[in-house]
Amino acid sequence: MRRITLDIETRGAVGSIFDPLSLELTVIGIHDSETDTYRAFTKEELPGLWPILERADLLVGYNSDHFDIPILNKYYPGDLTKIRSLDLLAEIRSVLGRRLKLDSVAKATLGKGKSGDGLDAVRWWEEGQYEKVKKYCLDDVRITKEVYEFAMTNGKVRYLDLGKRKDISLDTSRWESEKGASLTHTLPF
Repeated sequence: MRRITLDIETRGAVGSIFDPLSLELTVIGIHDSETDTYRAFTKEELPGLWPILERADLLVGYNSDHFDIPILNKYYPGDLTKIRSLDLLAEIRSVLGRRLKLDSVAKATLGKGKSGDGLDAVRWWEEGQYEKVKKYCLDDVRITKEVYEFAMTNGKVRYLDLGKRKDISLDTSRWESEKGASLTHTLPF
């Protein structure tokens, strides 16, 4: 199974009603399980990303079904929603009944947190610190991948709740057992 773990960084004004589709993609970071490599792509480099995603059996992210994939789909000439995806935040929310920050899950599950904040990435991009944004994005991909792998191995993740570490049991049995959607043929011919 070829699994692509992903995360994006964006820029743009956020009004009183948050609409992720109003944001502009600056960087997408991925881990490709087939090659065990990490790569970052800017908006201009997206054509090099499409063949990788089209051969994926599973896209993995954190808040990816609500944020990353819809924004990325604005730039894709086909339909990325046709590729099977797993949103770790959605899995956690379906069990816990509320949303958790990736940083809270990472600290409790892996013993390490995120290397920054999404707003830092916006500022760094505006300042022209593009490599710093790519590094930050790839750090989030690495953490998301490690949380996913922990869940697959242990059937749970952890989070911090008022300073106490708590477990969230997750049914990971279907995550990799279902047929993937590689070779999606979503591009119009």
